[in-house]
Amino acid sequence: MDVTSVTLIRHGTTLWSASGQQTSKTDIGLTEEGEQEAQQLGRFLPREHYGAVFSSTLRRAHDTAILAGFPNAGLDADLCEWQYGAYEGKTTAEIHQHDPQWSLFRCGAPGGETPDEVTRRCDHLLAKWAHSGHAHILCFSHGHLLRAVAARWMGQDIGLGDHLNLGPCSISRLAWEHHERALSMWNHCPCATPNG
Repeated sequence: MDVTSVTLIRHGTTLWSASGQQTSKTDIGLTEEGEQEAQQLGRFLPREHYGAVFSSTLRRAHDTAILAGFPNAGLDADLCEWQYGAYEGKTTAEIHQHDPQWSLFRCGAPGGETPDEVTRRCDHLLAKWAHSGHAHILCFSHGHLLRAVAARWMGQDIGLGDHLNLGPCSISRLAWEHHERALSMWNHCPCATPNG
């Protein structure tokens, strides 16, 4: 059985996501707002629809899964965020002061993962899902990693991720258009506040 759809959930708001700081291995939790987003998210995810549910091992993603009503999500380290190395905790504006042309999807990060390494990780994830025996998969993960996964689902270079935006607790879906892999939904934020 081939995978019919993969629903992607970016974790709820954290202090660092709100401030624009790059967050990979720093294992911070959700803010109060992020917890509320995750709780509301459960209303939009039919539990009986998914054959398998997976989460990054990092708190912010796993807590989002739990609060959304999926406490038994299987933990998968391949769903952890792109490793930012020396850029951990820095904002894009701070990085651009030293390297105005920097893009994570094109350049990676010093001491972190390269685009090629993340491409291989995404391809490994997609292969695992393809051989899982489940038609519909749900996963809770992180902004940059999910943007890379979406690009690879469509057979594109992960540089496409530069052109995809994901808000906190957003819902996206990878599916098919006839016989071609496609995005059937992207960055739907049902829990977004009017100001955010």
